[in-house]
Amino acid sequence: MIRDTDTLNALLDAVTRFVRERLVPAEHLVAETDQIPDDIVREMKQMGLFGLTIPEEYGGLALTMEEEVLVMLQMSQTSPCFRSLFGTTVGIGSQGILMDGTEEQKAKYLPRLATGELIASFALTEPDAGSDAASLRTSAIRDGDHYVVNGTKRYITNAPEAGLFTLMARTNPQNKGAGGVSAFIVERNTPGITIGRIDKKMGQRGAHTADVIFENCRVPASQLIGNKEGHGFKTAMKVLEKGRIHIAAICVGVAERMLRDALRYAIERKQFGKPIAEFQLVQALLADSQAELYAARCMVIDAARKRDAGVDVSTEASCCKMFASEMCGRVADRAVQVFGGAGYLEEYGIERFYRDVRLFRLYEGTTQIQQIVIARNMVRDAGA
Repeated sequence: MIRDTDTLNALLDAVTRFVRERLVPAEHLVAETDQIPDDIVREMKQMGLFGLTIPEEYGGLALTMEEEVLVMLQMSQTSPCFRSLFGTTVGIGSQGILMDGTEEQKAKYLPRLATGELIASFALTEPDAGSDAASLRTSAIRDGDHYVVNGTKRYITNAPEAGLFTLMARTNPQNKGAGGVSAFIVERNTPGITIGRIDKKMGQRGAHTADVIFENCRVPASQLIGNKEGHGFKTAMKVLEKGRIHIAAICVGVAERMLRDALRYAIERKQFGKPIAEFQLVQALLADSQAELYAARCMVIDAARKRDAGVDVSTEASCCKMFASEMCGRVADRAVQVFGGAGYLEEYGIERFYRDVRLFRLYEGTTQIQQIVIARNMVRDAGA
């Protein structure tokens, strides 16, 4: 749902200029240094990018799902690492507090998240709990007015920069399933937290992940989200459902950038006396990519509108995440093929995108997990 077209267009124009004038020129620097320049981070905060989905009463822009998707389509016309820095705060890092937190928790943390004073991380995945999120082992045992947390979280996005963790931990050791999991707001400076070394990844340099280790970390009981035990898994699933539409939009935007670069190269590159864009087999690569992009874009916008209308979009969100991330990978592969040997060279940049987008099919639910969600929902609905 778009609330005010003029306001949204002004925001989209600002983001488009920011991407074109500030982020695209910095792509190679970030790839070389594995760091986003401080001045760019400051500009992101000044633009309000960290507060896109946080309500206005807490200092955010309160974007609807459709508005968020449209902004992300523009924001992702560059290296995905830039979006990743604030995307976790906009999405899974803050939405658990917004959806299920108490009024006191919202008032305490959401304004600081909206300004970027705090960068949020979502601490769910563990060495032995990824797709099987309900089997996590990190424990949070009640001890008076505190919970004592022990365990290790893995591949946590923005962990090195985070000032706040939305932590999923098991508060009921007897309940080995989802019902034993609770959600906590844990501040970075809480004693007992150690951040591991920054992971060396295939791609997305500048977007950092690391282990987060909790050793007898005493978290005040007031930090239990919603002051309710056993609701953590439900919170996580609600947050991830929204996040899947968000990530699908990112996949579409990055794919648009890759296809645009491939098309430009095909028009400029000549073989046999004419641009390779005139060769039918090259045209097939471009046309297939455009058709799949169009389908994915329509899916994402449709799912966003349904969510804004209050429809249960569990199936649609998983369809979007699955199709858009797989589509993005295919477009990346075709783009490298259009570039030919040049596509394998660092200087052209397309090989970087090829590596960057591989992650989209893995995080916030692998393609295989999305297939399971979709099929289970189909079976459930058929029996309703």
